[in-house]
Amino acid sequence: MTDKTPAALSPYQQALRERLLAVPVLPAPAPWRPVFAPCAPVGGLLGIGFGSHPGTGHDLVMVVSHNGIGLFDAVTGERVAREPDADPYPEDGPEGAAPELTYPGPGPLAGTRVAVAGLFGGGLNSTSGDGWSVDVVAPAWPNERVLLSHGSGLPHPGPHGERWWHVFHSHYSELRATGFSPSGQTLAVATSSDLTLWTRRPPK
Repeated sequence: MTDKTPAALSPYQQALRERLLAVPVLPAPAPWRPVFAPCAPVGGLLGIGFGSHPGTGHDLVMVVSHNGIGLFDAVTGERVAREPDADPYPEDGPEGAAPELTYPGPGPLAGTRVAVAGLFGGGLNSTSGDGWSVDVVAPAWPNERVLLSHGSGLPHPGPHGERWWHVFHSHYSELRATGFSPSGQTLAVATSSDLTLWTRRPPK
């Protein structure tokens, strides 16, 4: 019979795991600032996507949940649109069909379709385009941790809090999506119960 027992971690892997387990959650460094204090509750969150406000140029975050679709300004934190009757599942697809990965935009995004990442697939940008990166690690699976870094990737050389930061620990809800907006000015973490945002734009 084939031995299916998981191989033991190498000394390097064990040291990396212990390092990731030991670091506390820290605030994201400047120029990042939190948009909410600390998050926006969204029960039954399924996925999120990004758009751009045609008037202000602010990043917008569209949230798809069991309760409909909402739209948040990623600079001010204001909820600028909500469609509680929007259905996250396809109307005319065959039985058991997967939900869509793009949805009609509400409010200022009306007339466009927004790509969504979350429970049903898709993905967000893992880099900002100017040196920032985000990684998701699970040294104590299934609880996942979000690491923000600048100028370095895994396994994050340099001291924690100087070149890389453990900014989010998903120990209470399932992680749905993590990533940057196309502009690189917003970092989002979505779980099954809430939305956390950071922005590099000053408050208005």
